[in-house]
Amino acid sequence: MASQTPPKTLDPGLRMAIDFGPLIIFFAVNFLAGGEQISRVVTATVAFMAATGAAMAVSRWKTGHISPMLWMSGGLVLVFGGLTIYFHDETFIKIKPTIIYLMFASVLVFGLITGRPLLQFVLESAYPGLSPKGWRQLTINWAVFFTVQAGLNEAVWRNTSWDFWVAYKLWGVIPMTLIFAMANLPMLMKHGMQVAGDMPPVPPEG
Repeated sequence: MASQTPPKTLDPGLRMAIDFGPLIIFFAVNFLAGGEQISRVVTATVAFMAATGAAMAVSRWKTGHISPMLWMSGGLVLVFGGLTIYFHDETFIKIKPTIIYLMFASVLVFGLITGRPLLQFVLESAYPGLSPKGWRQLTINWAVFFTVQAGLNEAVWRNTSWDFWVAYKLWGVIPMTLIFAMANLPMLMKHGMQVAGDMPPVPPEG
């Protein structure tokens, strides 16, 4: 009987590019594009959608699969990006992160309630040796993080300008996500994770 081929993993630099590259492109195009605000919104949204599709394609090419979180994020980028372009209304692209965060949090909480370690199914190879208790705590931590990020996104987009919100996504959300991922390391090591020196996986920023 043939042995099962282990899933391929991405090197940290390429993984970061897939996770955060589309958002950086979104920021850059919005900053560089000229014209009225709605024109910049549409142009940046088109670039964001294209970059997200490219990130998914690279993930498929390099690893042979696309993670469930990237599928979910990419699907919502396509839907809400399309609505933004069709209606020429920036509200759709602004509420997309809120929906993504709440969906991630809901899936994790559902797994906790039903006893299904959903996060472990998705990320087990990235956290070798982590105990069931560690997986449970990590799931709780990320569920709380996603819920807080949903609230912050709502507060920022409803009370600030378009350009401030775009800058917040790049200069606020990415650093917070990376710091949060690193802050979990002591807990992960306490519960048996074997550290290989790589950055812990983070969710794609859709």
